[in-house]
Amino acid sequence: MARAGITGQKRERCRFGAFAKNSAGATAVEFALIALPFFAILIALVQTFFLFFAQSVLENAVRRSARQLLTGQFQSQTASLTQAAATAAFTQVVCNNASVLLTCSGLMVDVEVANNWSSANIGTPTLTYDATGKVSNSWQFNPGHAGDIVVVRVMYLWPVFFGPIAFNLANQPNNSRLIMASAAFQNEPANP
Repeated sequence: MARAGITGQKRERCRFGAFAKNSAGATAVEFALIALPFFAILIALVQTFFLFFAQSVLENAVRRSARQLLTGQFQSQTASLTQAAATAAFTQVVCNNASVLLTCSGLMVDVEVANNWSSANIGTPTLTYDATGKVSNSWQFNPGHAGDIVVVRVMYLWPVFFGPIAFNLANQPNNSRLIMASAAFQNEPANP
């Protein structure tokens, strides 16, 4: 009788040992443990890549568009337009240069003349929102004349998808990130 009890314990230990040594599902369990962090990091990387790519596209668009103001080309082409029409025309110029990734309706263009270089406003503005969640800031459009110091700021609200593990790039209340590109220059003198 005592012998049967010892044999039963040995069988139990053998079963437990066999279970511990069995690695048939180990890969699936290990993948299940690391899958969430792996995909979280992957999503964060992709989202960060697109954000930096959009920032680069916006900077290049502002650089190319500001050149038209710098040379006076835009002012000569739009001299007969109203302020609102000239603003829309320049926004379209920026949009044409950034149409790879950004939508035209999301661009916010601010063009100002500065009295001197130290008073040039190149900082990121604080956005205000109305009750519907739209940006309610009013932007200026003054491309200046020959010799004027001009600051061009173009802003865009890039949509951000909330990432896992508390990774969130949003810096605006509507779950988006404000990206901005600026250019400060002195308009070229007029051709005689």
